[in-house]
Amino acid sequence: MPLGGPVASSSTPPGAALPVQVASPWKLPTVLQPHRHLLISYLLTALLTGPAFPLFALVRYFKFHTLRYALDEEGITMRWGILFRREVSLTYARIQDIHLSSNVVERWLGLACIQIQTASGNAQAEISIEGLQDFEAMRDLLYSKMRGTRERPAPAGRSAALASGEPEALTAALREVAAEVRALREELSTAPARENTDG
Repeated sequence: MPLGGPVASSSTPPGAALPVQVASPWKLPTVLQPHRHLLISYLLTALLTGPAFPLFALVRYFKFHTLRYALDEEGITMRWGILFRREVSLTYARIQDIHLSSNVVERWLGLACIQIQTASGNAQAEISIEGLQDFEAMRDLLYSKMRGTRERPAPAGRSAALASGEPEALTAALREVAAEVRALREELSTAPARENTDG
């Protein structure tokens, strides 16, 4: 067997292009937890609060230890909290935009924040994924899933036939439109003649 490159299966015709797969370090469904560098980032930002450092450090410590991201074929769920458990679920179809952001500390630690926005009208991100070192792979996975849900086939019927680009369906639809336009022209041209005979 030759080394390197994709190997065509026996069902793949010769010369056919193989489907492109997004390289992902995760197999879905999976549950991810943040890297320990996120805790360092949390503690360094909590230092900026001055006298309130112990309180903010404790809150961030518990968030870090309870933060989980669950990914499956339908969407992503984010969970965290001890006393007040929070859970945010989002399907891939609802995702409108994905942003990567990182401050100086996060860049130094090799982290970034993936902000997922929806069409809810909220200016803030619906979910912010923090603490992953494979943040670019995660962004690419989310993009591929988001595009995959939008490229699903349309419902059956005339619109599906038009979307598929079948020439017979397209020709039939154009003939229907042309017939309707002709009928409207005839009706409009006879309308002034009727008004003259009535008046």
